[in-house]
Amino acid sequence: MGSDLPKPFTLTLGDVLHAAGIEATDVLVIRHTYKPDGLTSPADATPEAVLAYTRVQHLKPGKIPAVPPRWWLIFMAEAGRRCRLLTVYDNSGEALEERTDTRRSFNLHESDALASLHGRLLIEWSKDPVNWAKRGPAGAKFPVVEIADPQVVEFPGYDKVLLSYAQLRQMVGDSRYTKWHAALGAVQGVYLIADTATGKLYVGKADGGERIWGRWTTYARDGHGGNVEMRELVERDPNQPGRYLLSILRVFGPQVPQSEVDAAEAHFKSALLSRKHGLNRN
Repeated sequence: MGSDLPKPFTLTLGDVLHAAGIEATDVLVIRHTYKPDGLTSPADATPEAVLAYTRVQHLKPGKIPAVPPRWWLIFMAEAGRRCRLLTVYDNSGEALEERTDTRRSFNLHESDALASLHGRLLIEWSKDPVNWAKRGPAGAKFPVVEIADPQVVEFPGYDKVLLSYAQLRQMVGDSRYTKWHAALGAVQGVYLIADTATGKLYVGKADGGERIWGRWTTYARDGHGGNVEMRELVERDPNQPGRYLLSILRVFGPQVPQSEVDAAEAHFKSALLSRKHGLNRN
């Protein structure tokens, strides 16, 4: 009977990657720590700050290879050798125009790869934490310490909503965001999409039964929401939506007539010059 018992095993980061369909050879695993000359505290580790800190590396290849792989898994050090997964970046190569005599920068974009494990997956780093970057095959051996229960993400209020495109897709598809789903599904509104690369703006509206939740779900699915200009941008560059930042300009109750929502949309298009200099064509 004893021989029929399952053998003990250790779940590894490689097992997680395999389950997600990601080859270890396509992965770079990075361990950040809080320090005075970098990310100083959890409050400082905003998505924007982590991206800015990670994408700039020494010119001379060392811990970061000369040609790094596509997927960068970003962990933050905790007690001992434990590290928590912060995010995953999709690396599309070096930004050669930004190279200096000592530094090189990479075109990194937030990805929804392993999105359900962001903030939840804890691994144990190897016994050489000074080596803060590991090639995928080495990182794949790291044991998984814990996959924490998902915690409900509180809705911050309509005037504080600010989402990258990767965060939008995570919010739409992640059950931890049920309070967001309810809040965005309860109101009509006027919203703003900013292209963080060009500064161009798009003012849109969500009215009737669609509400903001329905409208943003469409953007998460196709990257353009049916907007002509944005559709053309996606056709030219499928990575275009990854540069978008979404916020809410004004909300309306479900009973407010469409004419009032239309008037607010027109006002913000004029105020933000999104027809003349942005992504609105009408």
